[in-house]
Amino acid sequence: MEKKLKERVEEMVAAWGNHRPLRLMFQDEARFGRIADRRYCWCHRPDRPVVSAMVTQEYTYAYGAVSPLDGAFDSLVLPHVNSDCMQIFLHEIANRYPGDNVIMILDGAGWHKSKDFDLPENIRLLFLPPYSPELNPQEHLWDELREKYS
Repeated sequence: MEKKLKERVEEMVAAWGNHRPLRLMFQDEARFGRIADRRYCWCHRPDRPVVSAMVTQEYTYAYGAVSPLDGAFDSLVLPHVNSDCMQIFLHEIANRYPGDNVIMILDGAGWHKSKDFDLPENIRLLFLPPYSPELNPQEHLWDELREKYS
């Protein structure tokens, strides 16, 4: 990745054919939510309460992108991880940086590679090698968030 990154970025910049500033952003999603479980409750002796428990799983997903060169961080909270929500996120980033050419570096998740994407004209996607989350600084932001605020 490191040896090829410079060449790939140069190719993308040349393909744009304009002189707008370049913004490298690293993107990832994180799941946040709750799982309800069984709890003990008080009652009078000798009764033993029978409490039916239903496991409830409720999740929401945070889409985030960080630009390590200037520290800019952008995020959206969306209900799913799929290509439709990824499309919303890409359009939002394009609208937040209309004067920049944005190269979005991301992992190879299936919803990142939809053939139906309508990529904004100022965004290009660049994929990390498989099984290399350590190359994505956005991953570390999720770790920090979960450690400090969960």
